[in-house]
Amino acid sequence: MKNLLFIILTIILSSCNSGNKGLVENTSIILAPEDAKINGISLVATNHPITAAQIKPLADFNANYTAIIPYAWMRALDQPEIFYSEDRGDWGEKPNGVTITNQLLNDQGISAMIKPQIWIRRGDYTGHIKLTKEEDWQLLEKTYSSYIMRFVKIAEEKNIPLFCIGTELDSFVDARPEYWNNLIKEIRSIYKGQLTYAANWDSYKRVHFWNELDFIGVDAYFPMCDLKTPDPENINASWGKWKAELVSVSQKHHNKKILFTEYGYISADFAGREPWKNAPEEYGVNQEAQQILYEGLFKNVWNEKWMAGGFFWKYHAEDSRWHGFEKRFTPQNKKAAQTITDAYRKSS
Repeated sequence: MKNLLFIILTIILSSCNSGNKGLVENTSIILAPEDAKINGISLVATNHPITAAQIKPLADFNANYTAIIPYAWMRALDQPEIFYSEDRGDWGEKPNGVTITNQLLNDQGISAMIKPQIWIRRGDYTGHIKLTKEEDWQLLEKTYSSYIMRFVKIAEEKNIPLFCIGTELDSFVDARPEYWNNLIKEIRSIYKGQLTYAANWDSYKRVHFWNELDFIGVDAYFPMCDLKTPDPENINASWGKWKAELVSVSQKHHNKKILFTEYGYISADFAGREPWKNAPEEYGVNQEAQQILYEGLFKNVWNEKWMAGGFFWKYHAEDSRWHGFEKRFTPQNKKAAQTITDAYRKSS
């Protein structure tokens, strides 16, 4: 019955826009999490304007959500200013690019989550931002708010149903609780959609503001096993431990659902050892390892009642210097692609 109601709603929304031509204003297709899993994809921002043909393969995964990720930059962990400019960065990270990408996704029946992230020069981990002066913290807060509120306003204007208020900002969240409480209030005063935050797998338990958000967001790079090619039994045993932890956190926050704001694995040897890392040069290509790890995740957590779904990391909609790397995270044109497609079809 719930799926039938969703189909009817989709038909109504489609018929309301059937007379429109081209890239017109459209109502996002909002999928209530209690009715359907969030079968999501993390989309790499394109350098150039994206086309409908480049979006179509996302629907082929049976995806119903895609994360749009506009990056900002910091010079170093101890330099607090966040830089975001519409004159810098890829087309897909700019407000116009985010807006058009969202519309093209909607045209394929896919909703969006906007997920702002920070890139620190040299690739330093954002969770290790280290500031010692009050004025530095205040500059970080001021520039972060300016950056993120720009996209909150876009999310509200374009009826984007899900917004992520930050990604892997461990030390920032720990050190400045009052700022984050006030930021959430400011966002709620403008934005009517649902909110989450992308906490790293080893820090999500201590985030203090889960009760103020709609989902407990986890970048789910949980260690699985040390084998070159994982054994399914090892994967099942590892998920038993992590599931108990996830359930405990969900229950602590009034059974709030868990959303894997990122999840994924490299297609290389030892992919389950430290799943957050790219493969070193000495590791061999291993598509089977990636596929087994995806299969284990879908088998062990995807159908749990506390599980809202998630966004696999990641998909390239255009050729770039990052695209096609045989050992990197993307499952495109690899064995795991069919595993994801099948799992998303079953849970849609």
